[in-house]
Amino acid sequence: MRILVTGGAGFIASNLTPRLLGAGHEVVAVDNLQLGTRAHIRPFLGNPQYTFWKLDLLDLPKVDELFTTHKPDLVWHLAANSDISFGTTYTDFDLKGGTLVTYNILESMRKHDVKRIVFSSSGAVYGEPLMLPTPEDYGPLWPISLYAASKLACEALISAFCFNYDMQAWIYRFGNIVGPNPTHGVSFDFVKKLLKDPRRLEILGDGTQTKPYVYVEDCIDGMAFGFQHAQDRVNCFNLAVEDWTSVRTIAEVTVATMGLSNVEFAFTGGSRGWTGDVPKVRLDTGKLTRLGWKPRLTSDEAIVQTADAIVAQMRAGWGKG
Repeated sequence: MRILVTGGAGFIASNLTPRLLGAGHEVVAVDNLQLGTRAHIRPFLGNPQYTFWKLDLLDLPKVDELFTTHKPDLVWHLAANSDISFGTTYTDFDLKGGTLVTYNILESMRKHDVKRIVFSSSGAVYGEPLMLPTPEDYGPLWPISLYAASKLACEALISAFCFNYDMQAWIYRFGNIVGPNPTHGVSFDFVKKLLKDPRRLEILGDGTQTKPYVYVEDCIDGMAFGFQHAQDRVNCFNLAVEDWTSVRTIAEVTVATMGLSNVEFAFTGGSRGWTGDVPKVRLDTGKLTRLGWKPRLTSDEAIVQTADAIVAQMRAGWGKG
């Protein structure tokens, strides 16, 4: 297939692209390089099956040109604000980079008769639910961050386009995705801070926040599995692991991986890491499990492998340029 990957220079896309190319697909990647980096796409630029467009997806005429030129068979829509706290400072950031961009993608799909979209949503759409673990049919949904509100709006737009224009969608509500090639995230932030000051580590919140951390290869496996095995008009899955890891544990793993000792943990305090943070996340993964898929790594194992990968990459100067 010819597959359009939005957010093509980002974290998940840089891990997805080798798989798509290895399976013989043609990949057209698009990114505005605001959060993604050229280091992520550099390994693919010499591949004749790979094309990269530097493009702001808010520019609908350019998005239309993209679809006219390449006529994709499938869209993996991964473009989004990857830093939830950033959207708190700029209140239209997620509206533009999430909701309006998703509309532009869907409208171009409608116009060019592209019928299938795989979308990266978030478990953040549940807000602070009363039911833990939280299943996909939980409601009502009251997001507590602008990022989560945008993701929920995107899901609604995708559903409406599917039912009005004979499209099909696979929506994944992620836990926290971790692994190599990060652009953000707690492990990435801890390594950067400790490289700057190996004696003291600032930790947002009180360190007791607990969430399910999913290794990026497991995330991609789960998305591909659902795409292959679920055939409703709109297919929605929680994609997470059954266990969870605390922020303090991630700090301890990072310190140990870097071979440091006597590091002072400086907590900023409070139950949340930032405004809009959900301190306790548990996602019911039974729907995807019943379909036949399970992740390879637990949350703790994903954190350990992530720390190993990020420390190695950062020490090697990865991501510069």
